[in-house]
Amino acid sequence: MELPTPADLRQRRTELELTQSELADKAEVSQPLIARIEGGDVDPRLSTLRRIVNALEKAESDVVRAADLMNEAVVNVSPDDPVTEAARKMEEEAYSQLAVIQDGIPVGSISQSGLVHLDAAARDEPIADHMSESFPTVSKDATLDEISNLLEHYKAVMITEAGETVGIITEADIASRFS
Repeated sequence: MELPTPADLRQRRTELELTQSELADKAEVSQPLIARIEGGDVDPRLSTLRRIVNALEKAESDVVRAADLMNEAVVNVSPDDPVTEAARKMEEEAYSQLAVIQDGIPVGSISQSGLVHLDAAARDEPIADHMSESFPTVSKDATLDEISNLLEHYKAVMITEAGETVGIITEADIASRFS
């Protein structure tokens, strides 16, 4: 068993966005003790260190991550598909937008609002000619806060692993998770 260093404890606490006081409350120790341990001024007893590590692990398990929220089945179209295919899938699935994916990699997006303005001649054109920028991508480890910030500016967030699309999250997914 390898014990965490003071720097390890500080890094885990800040990654979890906990203050020293919040960690102290969770570990049932004082905030000044946390500060002294993180500063390397104090060598804590093993029982104290165990309480701090357990509190960090519990806080870590309470964090909602992209993997907890994502839909693995990503309804999408290819950039080479005709615009009519995107319209058909949107209607069939009752979605207002779709990811455009090529070889597992998100390359763009297309929305109903973008299709409404197209004339009849554009229906058979490739989606690539009419798509917008891709939805932002995050890893499965992205937090709910990170995803929520992105959803303030985009209609969806793509989840990727080693460059490949593995899921998608929309505001509706977050709403259904917490309703």
